[in-house]
Amino acid sequence: MELTQTLIDWYKHHARLFPWRMKNVHPYVVLVSETMLQQTQTSRVAEKLPLFLEVFPTIHDLANASNGTMLRQWQGMGYNSRALRLRDAAKAIVNVHKGVIPSDPDLLRRLPGIGPYTSAAIACFAFNKRVVVLDVNIRRVYSRLVARQTTTADVVDDDTLGAFAESIIPLRRSSLWHHAVMDLGATICTAHNPKCDACPLSSMCPSAFVMQNITRTKPQEPMFRGQPQRIWRGRIVEALRGVQAGRYITISALRKHILGEHSETEARWLEDMIDALVRAGHVTRSGQKARLAD
Repeated sequence: MELTQTLIDWYKHHARLFPWRMKNVHPYVVLVSETMLQQTQTSRVAEKLPLFLEVFPTIHDLANASNGTMLRQWQGMGYNSRALRLRDAAKAIVNVHKGVIPSDPDLLRRLPGIGPYTSAAIACFAFNKRVVVLDVNIRRVYSRLVARQTTTADVVDDDTLGAFAESIIPLRRSSLWHHAVMDLGATICTAHNPKCDACPLSSMCPSAFVMQNITRTKPQEPMFRGQPQRIWRGRIVEALRGVQAGRYITISALRKHILGEHSETEARWLEDMIDALVRAGHVTRSGQKARLAD
């Protein structure tokens, strides 16, 4: 198909280089990188991945890691629950699959924290399986190719995109193809102000040069002091990372460090956040003291 070959030819000259795109990349590297990439910028993951793999060079090393060790090694990545889900997936791979990462998307989806996208991505990028991978960039590119989109915010439903993808994914170059589409979406066919004049597919794209730029309003996150609560949860974990492993810090000291001057209502709010982190397995609490979980 002309569209497929055109994009692959473009990618060969414009590919972004990342550690997880090396030739014959190990499935373990793909598992870790795809988990990191779920909610973190590629540049940050490119920096953190080699350091993480030095600490956990094998799936067995990762499976044996404690909560506290995982959270410390995840520093700077955000969304700390991903670290524990990754470790739990590693445990399942060791215990159920004898340390061998499955290539079947259905088996991958049975692992803790592995959803439809990540299972397809691992099967594709680690094993070159011809599966449909749909992330935000691929959805946007496919939507604009499938039918004329009049605004940059328009996206076609996944059933339609899946059928379109099945018709164009190359039989033996699935990994290469999906990396190419991702890069086109990340650098050319962007969410706002797409660069249609630089796009290799513009002559085949019904949406080229016709889309009105629109910014969608994102759903409002729970806030505290004008910032999302997830930012404050991250600050609590970050503060506890600075405490010697196994040592506790008093809740009052933690509260002062995080909040500075505060009201009783804000103090109760912080304790609720700490308790939520305890339930998530990130923090251990003993009375009015807390530390990172073991």
